[in-house]
Amino acid sequence: MIATSVILGAGGIALAWALIQFLIVAKIPVRSAEGTGESAGLVSGGSDSESTTRRLVEIYEAIYEGAESFLRAEYTICAYFIIVFGLVVFGLVSWGTHSMARGLFTALSFVLGAVTSIVSGYLGMKVAVYSNVRTTVSAQKPGFTHCFNTAFRAGAVMGFALCGLGIIMLYVSMLCFRVYYPNPEDWIYLTECLTGYGLGGSSIAMFGRVGGGIYTKAADVGADLVGKVVHGIPEDDPRNPATIADNVGDNVGDVAGMGSDLFGSFAESTCAALVIGSSIGVSGGWDSMVFPVVVSAVGVIVCLLCSFLATDIFTVKQEKDVEMALKVQLISTTAVMIPAIYGAAIWFLPSEFALKATVGEGQYLLHPWEAWLCVVMGAVGGLIIGLVTEYYTSHSYKPVREVANSCKTGAATNMIYGIALGYKSAIIPVIVLALVVYGSFKMCDMYGVALAAIGFLTNLATGLSIDVYGPVCDNAGGIAEMAELDPSVREKTDALDAAGNTTAAIGKGFAIGSAALVSLALFGAFVTRVRHSSGDEVFADGVNMLEPITFAFLIVGGMIPFAFAAMTMKSVGLAAMEMVLEVQRQFDEKPHLLDANPTERPDYDACIAISTNASLKEMVPPGAMVMLTPLLTGIFFGVTAVSGLLVGSLVASVQLAISMSNSGGAWDNAKKYIEKASPDSELKGKGSDIHKAAVVGDTVGDPFKDTSGPALNIVMKLMAVLSLVFADTFYTINGGGGFFGMS
Repeated sequence: MIATSVILGAGGIALAWALIQFLIVAKIPVRSAEGTGESAGLVSGGSDSESTTRRLVEIYEAIYEGAESFLRAEYTICAYFIIVFGLVVFGLVSWGTHSMARGLFTALSFVLGAVTSIVSGYLGMKVAVYSNVRTTVSAQKPGFTHCFNTAFRAGAVMGFALCGLGIIMLYVSMLCFRVYYPNPEDWIYLTECLTGYGLGGSSIAMFGRVGGGIYTKAADVGADLVGKVVHGIPEDDPRNPATIADNVGDNVGDVAGMGSDLFGSFAESTCAALVIGSSIGVSGGWDSMVFPVVVSAVGVIVCLLCSFLATDIFTVKQEKDVEMALKVQLISTTAVMIPAIYGAAIWFLPSEFALKATVGEGQYLLHPWEAWLCVVMGAVGGLIIGLVTEYYTSHSYKPVREVANSCKTGAATNMIYGIALGYKSAIIPVIVLALVVYGSFKMCDMYGVALAAIGFLTNLATGLSIDVYGPVCDNAGGIAEMAELDPSVREKTDALDAAGNTTAAIGKGFAIGSAALVSLALFGAFVTRVRHSSGDEVFADGVNMLEPITFAFLIVGGMIPFAFAAMTMKSVGLAAMEMVLEVQRQFDEKPHLLDANPTERPDYDACIAISTNASLKEMVPPGAMVMLTPLLTGIFFGVTAVSGLLVGSLVASVQLAISMSNSGGAWDNAKKYIEKASPDSELKGKGSDIHKAAVVGDTVGDPFKDTSGPALNIVMKLMAVLSLVFADTFYTINGGGGFFGMS
């Protein structure tokens, strides 16, 4: 059982490495330095240093308590959902498969996936909040090495812990189910039971992404509109009542929500590949069938080795090194992954292995190099999409600078340019996705598409490390501002955050591309499962898109992402309006808050309560729509209607997710580009009318890039994996025709 040793060993190493990184970060004391050697001193005198330290601890505790209370409330709701929906999964799957065992195993997988997703998100929040203040303290030291390494290691804790936990939980579940299904011919049932794991992870990701996204953007928009636009006070100014809620939001949305999202992608892509490739186990054995999990295990080791490039070999010494260090991580892991995966394919796959075709009666006779090439296509395609995303969202390049220049004539032209940029930025990624889908499908049928989806996520540990790095630096800057440290500290954290924004945009490109391929692979697994359940009576010749019911629901599926985006955008707007009124109320009732050195503090808790209550209330309707639509479609209209629904949702979600995420990222970095300009330049710099127009664009872009856009990844994945889990149930109703008999 070499595969078992490799998979569990890699998972254990990932968890151990995460612990080591956490212990390194934990050694940094939360104590303000008296000087950095770069200036006369960040704080003057011992007593001032002690008071600043107390202020740092006070801010850290406020952010921690806010994030903790929100996640506790959110996960309490999720716990009730897990219990209720777990019973639904057990009942419907047992009825559809005529097997209590399969219903029970699927329900257990669902619960395990959901709990793992919650643990991943909660762990990420804990580590991020714990590391934020330590990054601020490290930024007081000379150079960029200490603060960069602190933030990067904080991200690594999340990245490697999530990957290690996900791999171990998934594979241990497989080993347990194998006791009940020892024969290779029955492994198809084992993999079908395992699909509940992906459903559980994706369900919690939906609530985490939407709830966290509404929380963080309500606070961010409220703080920006009243603080920066109306009163002209800096971002994260301690006088702004919404600033603590804004920093809490970075942790619950950008860290906890994103961690659950990418865990869901890992679980779903692996489950899809296992279902489609279950027939490989008959001819090639267990090690061959679990090759998709081996790929993820090898990816973790490669990411671990490449992490030394940033922290120990090519250390960050100055500002210009930061962005390069992060980009080198993504490029180096992709480059090293290519030979590493080739070795795994040669070692674990037989020289020839048979795969049942998704469409038709034939079989594919495949070779290890073909499976390897599919993974490589996904990995390289993801990197290309990421770099294209960077081009359209970084102010180092022409598109964002055009958006910045459009602010000279006001907010309206800024909005027009930003929206146009988002639409245009979808062209190349969609073409790349199309090429990857065509090439991988021609080579290894739908199994190749599933492997390409896993290829997108081979460097998941590194991608997560970089994604968490950004919010940690953002929070570190906010803490420096609120603690009134020397401006040089904020400048340093802003430089780290700016690079994090660019690489985070690259990460979002990876996430969207992988979500598209994962969704397509899950759709292929859905077709495979319905064929198997029907004895090749349904979908034997594929899905006929010209069937009236299929085409009708294709159009309905294309509408779902727009309805979802509308619901989440409006939710942010409603919560932001309430936040704006609260912040303005405090300024009106306590006008001395706007003094240069106010004698009283704002009521931060009131703003935290607004974000918490709004997000918990507003996250339910969008999630319910996404989950109930395929379920009710399959029950009432049948499997052909579901197939049209999934394809329509996939096609529309990809375009909308790319355009919304990139428009938001471009508006954000256009604002930062203007802020870097001097007052006597064409862009006039901070505080100018041009800057205010850019802030309006950035404010509109916040829910684009941090709420609706990223959550669309989950829309296409969750609808597909839910359909896969309940495929047998749908087929049981009138032979797949639904209650209305529309097949």
